[in-house]
Amino acid sequence: MIKRPVHRNQLQCLAVCLAVMSCITLTGPVLAAGDKETTVTGEYSRGVRLCMTCHKEGRDLPAHEIFLTPMGVSGDPDSPFADGNHDCEACHGPSKSHLKRQKDGSRQLPPVTFDENTPIQTQNGVCLGCHNDGARFHWPGSVHDIEGIACVDCHDLHSPDDPVLSLETQPQVCYNCHQQQRAQFLRQSRHPVQGSTSSMSHIGLMACTDCHQPHGSAGPGALKRNTINEQCYDCHAEKRGPFLWEHPPAREDCTNCHTPHGSNYENLLIGRQPWLCQQCHGAILHSSDVYSGTGVLPSGADQRLLGKQCLNCHVQIHGSNHPGGIRWTR
Repeated sequence: MIKRPVHRNQLQCLAVCLAVMSCITLTGPVLAAGDKETTVTGEYSRGVRLCMTCHKEGRDLPAHEIFLTPMGVSGDPDSPFADGNHDCEACHGPSKSHLKRQKDGSRQLPPVTFDENTPIQTQNGVCLGCHNDGARFHWPGSVHDIEGIACVDCHDLHSPDDPVLSLETQPQVCYNCHQQQRAQFLRQSRHPVQGSTSSMSHIGLMACTDCHQPHGSAGPGALKRNTINEQCYDCHAEKRGPFLWEHPPAREDCTNCHTPHGSNYENLLIGRQPWLCQQCHGAILHSSDVYSGTGVLPSGADQRLLGKQCLNCHVQIHGSNHPGGIRWTR
């Protein structure tokens, strides 16, 4: 084998390449959708052991529980704590300068602190660097993105029991912003979402994410499905049809008659029968008659004011497959 001599210019090129590669490993852009380039610079420290000398259990800013979360599994090559992924600094940025105290005794903050010291788009850009598929596909341009919601506003990254990922505690996280929906869940008729009542019988039955995708979706109201009816049919499949005799408002939009979070009327209706039905049905005979309390016992009783009212006769109000069910009576 003939060995060729290495010329000086080749050694110089090799040195330049190594210098460029070292810069790439020590600095890197942290970007979010629509954000201007924010470059995180600095040198990496010698790993998580140095971080835990201050951020261990019992200190002011403990972070030791990160090892009990999926992010802290060193055996997972996609984890920040896998060999060569820079541990804590995979998210907080190169923080060697953070280890040294300043003359006044303070420390220089890490490049990314996930609080008011770091722009929200920069924070979310770090998270989306790994979590950029599946449920996060529609995040750019979603309501929460436009409103400037940071990932850490909902998620507790260092906790093994992230409240927003638990059926029992998730609604309380959502209620921090969605106060109107919280009030609706306190009404008489409601979906069984935890936190909507003092009763413990509803624990674990439903959570907000059973219907909504908080990271954004193609449907209205951040619904997981493309339409309201498709979302309702996931649980109420018997209302899907197809029907021989369809009730147009029901096929168009369930919220024409129902409110999804809670109502003071039975079955999540937006109004009381028969007046709810009369908003559309104003034809001759009983469908347009005005009913009042004069028809209630003991002075008299009208079947359209008692029991299920209109549904006493029109029992298949969502649709009927009976040949004689044109009026949804059977």
